[in-house]
Amino acid sequence: MQVLHDNNIGQMREAGQWRTKRISFWDLFDAEDIVRVRGTMDIEAYFERIGYKNSRNKLDLETLTDILQHQIRAVPFENLNIHCGESMELDLKAIFDQIVRKKRGGWCLQVNHILYWALTTIGFETTILGGYVYNTPANKYSSGMIHLLVQVTIGGRNYIVDAGFGRSYQFWEPLELISGKDQPQVPAIFRLTEENGIWYLDQIRREQYIPHQEFLNSDLLEMKIYRKIYCFTLEPRTIEDFESINIYLQTSPASVFTSKSFCSLQTAEGVHCLVGWTLTYRRFSYKDNTDLVEFKTLKEEEIDEVLKTTFGISLERKLVPKHGDRYFTI
Repeated sequence: MQVLHDNNIGQMREAGQWRTKRISFWDLFDAEDIVRVRGTMDIEAYFERIGYKNSRNKLDLETLTDILQHQIRAVPFENLNIHCGESMELDLKAIFDQIVRKKRGGWCLQVNHILYWALTTIGFETTILGGYVYNTPANKYSSGMIHLLVQVTIGGRNYIVDAGFGRSYQFWEPLELISGKDQPQVPAIFRLTEENGIWYLDQIRREQYIPHQEFLNSDLLEMKIYRKIYCFTLEPRTIEDFESINIYLQTSPASVFTSKSFCSLQTAEGVHCLVGWTLTYRRFSYKDNTDLVEFKTLKEEEIDEVLKTTFGISLERKLVPKHGDRYFTI
């Protein structure tokens, strides 16, 4: 299937050239900061948080896949700070404190930042990349770079790792950076396509069965079988490149993150999502190549307990659930 993509996606080139300099994680810090960060961020605490007890002596694809799967099943993709009157921090120490010590989740700029740190710390060759998310209602990619993802190089092969897209769009295994190759996984078939130095991530989804008839027309349901997700270049980025968009996404009324409160966590068979007061569970390919999607509307007094039991989250401040009108599907 040939898919034509919109190449007008903002300033993705600089003077017609891509920067190719590889930036080490520790290049981002001076000597004093390295001592401070290494002294307060314990890689063993991170692995305990995600429940990873396997060997990490081999820096191979199997280890990379194992770490990714442990993180996406332990660390929710969520924006609850915004709806608790708190900020979404970019500082790595603050992210570590939130995710590891407070056992919370975060959005892509946080969960992929800590994943990048962890992979780099144990010796993987890593690069931060920036993505432009596909806006389905507008039928185009975002003009701003609003998504953080990670490239990992193993034995001369490049892979994309992303623990921060959540819902049924989350891939469970690293995607090899090969153009036009279908890469089947449990959630769906994923495909990367390269056009003029820009890589596009698309998804081929299954049919879905919704047993609760009153939710058949829910605005949370993804109705497309072939779904564009985001695009990116291989230009190395630093976390500072995301500082302005991090502020915008949590303050602008036009942002989906201010419009909706959400929390998403992968399981061994599917994915839980809580958007506003609506709780869903999608079981991938439960029969006949069809996903089962179950809905439940929660009472406000039930939300804290569901966050604890389903997502492993205990909030320090009062959550104000929100289901605004910005497009967001599960």
